Amino acid sequence: MGFFKRHQGRASYALFTNYSHYLPGFGGMTGLFLLFLLGSLLGSLISGVFVLMMGSSESVMQYSMLIAYPVSFIPPLLYASAKSRRNEFFDKGYALDSNNFGARGGFAMAVIVSIATLAAAFVCEPVSVMLPDMPETLKKSLELLMDGPLWAALLSVSVFAPLFEEWLCRGLVLRGLMKHMNPTGAILVSAAFFAILHMNPWQAIPAFLLGILFGYVYYRTGSLKLTMLMHCVNNTFSLLLSKIPGLEDIESFMDILSPWAYAGIYVACVLMLASAVILITGIPVKDTKMGGCDEVDALSID
Repeated sequence: MGFFKRHQGRASYALFTNYSHYLPGFGGMTGLFLLFLLGSLLGSLISGVFVLMMGSSESVMQYSMLIAYPVSFIPPLLYASAKSRRNEFFDKGYALDSNNFGARGGFAMAVIVSIATLAAAFVCEPVSVMLPDMPETLKKSLELLMDGPLWAALLSVSVFAPLFEEWLCRGLVLRGLMKHMNPTGAILVSAAFFAILHMNPWQAIPAFLLGILFGYVYYRTGSLKLTMLMHCVNNTFSLLLSKIPGLEDIESFMDILSPWAYAGIYVACVLMLASAVILITGIPVKDTKMGGCDEVDALSID
């Protein structure tokens, strides 16, 4: 596994370094969720004022959603930063993002996890199909974002969502839970947290299943950049698919593929996903508890 050989001395703490010394357990995870709800309320208020000032046209509503979403993460971001800065003088921490691969290994991992993400999304599709129809209000809200300018939709689902959600769900919650419980339990709980964050079952159930994959990749690699890439690939693929004429209203690939074609693609995706998981499992971890996360020393006080 030469591509996956760890390169000592190449640990990267440049991404979200202010949070390395905050390792939340269940209580901290609950607090972060409540702060996220507070941020969502704040974002709704700000976007509401924006709409009142600019009018309630469709384009204004789309821009108001772009404003509200990142604001939701400001309270947990500030809280986690303050906690980490307080702890950094006394306790060792673990980097949110670790770069433990060489150039070839990093590229290979990016390709592998991207393929695994698309395969997993297809494998999970029947679960979404079994859910009842989405309420019209929620459907219209999602369509409002998707039907807007492509740049705005890409900014929201391909940049903001991977950046902020992976920072919170994998970088903070999963990394913290790994310190307090076994890795399997931490991955499952963080995936459930990721699902609840979406606030509706039509997105939450697929998010939980993908969250398990994202969490496992994070545990084995310690790389937040990889899980951000996976999240971006999944969201961008779904967005671009919705922009293709004739495909914007389909609910499942079953609607456009023959049963045999669908079954063949499904089996191929299962095999690709299984192969990717086997390759990822072959990545050596530094610590059976913290996986591939690099340790960060406390600031000594003499």
